[in-house]
Amino acid sequence: MIGENDERQGRAGAQDTAPGDAAPADAAPGNWVDRWAPAPARPYLRLARADRPIGVWLLLWPCWWSSALASLSQGADLPNLGHLALFAVGAMVMRAAGCTYNDIVDRDIDARVARTRGRPIPSGAVSVAQAAAFMVALSLVGLLVLLQFNRFTIGLGIASLAPIAIYPFMKRITHWPQLVLGLTFNWGALMGWAAIKGSLDAPALLLYAGAVAWTVGYDTIYAHQDREDDALLGLKSTALRFGAASDKWVAAFYALAWSGIFAAGWMAGGRVVFATAMALAAMHMAWQVATLDTDDPDNCLARFRANRDLGAIVFAGLVLDMAVRALVTG
Repeated sequence: MIGENDERQGRAGAQDTAPGDAAPADAAPGNWVDRWAPAPARPYLRLARADRPIGVWLLLWPCWWSSALASLSQGADLPNLGHLALFAVGAMVMRAAGCTYNDIVDRDIDARVARTRGRPIPSGAVSVAQAAAFMVALSLVGLLVLLQFNRFTIGLGIASLAPIAIYPFMKRITHWPQLVLGLTFNWGALMGWAAIKGSLDAPALLLYAGAVAWTVGYDTIYAHQDREDDALLGLKSTALRFGAASDKWVAAFYALAWSGIFAAGWMAGGRVVFATAMALAAMHMAWQVATLDTDDPDNCLARFRANRDLGAIVFAGLVLDMAVRALVTG
């Protein structure tokens, strides 16, 4: 799947090294790609955003939430570990495929900005044809993962191709690309449930709605890092749409996200432990909003990345609720 949070990364710093071999400015210093990957593989790993795993986590959490939610609704003691492993592999390869697709679509825009000219495609380190072949190979691995599930889930996964295809173009025509990102990036909130249940029911739909709102919130935070470049290029985002009121909008979307996720978990059978975790999640969201400084790119990036921990809190609440219930009833 595709992550706007990854698509624009790399605008923040000039490229001073050889074409295609410059580390993105917001990648962790000394990341494994820079330190250990063979030089010929680095452009492809950077296309895949392998040096920045945050996008994998944000894609994976809704999948794992949904799978755990379905197991909880069936009275299981633990989530389906096989499904969790499949979703982990699927999230890694499809996030990589989506980021490559974004870079192919945006290659002309990236070439017009001094700080993005060093990306693998505009720098010439990887040709469009090579990037497309890489994307296809990744997508085939994703297809193999998808085929391990039931027919309903396979069909649902294929249906995700429509929002994936249109997403990269949305920032050219609407100030709400983050909403389309949410609809795309959280498809796993439907698939985890479907993989166990073979259907879509109210908890999965509520979880999906909540996760979409979550993405609009955290990606609005992220988009503030790039609002000046976006404005100069004629691109649109919720950061530009909300402006100085962004903290209030993020708070509203986080409130919607929390409500949808909580309602989904409660309807599926989550009780005291899950509710406690969701209280911690609410405090985490409140901290993000209260300390957000949209004029400080480092602050925005830190708050954006903190959503990995938010996802872990929700997942832990679902799993621990199952485990405690098993101990009490067993």
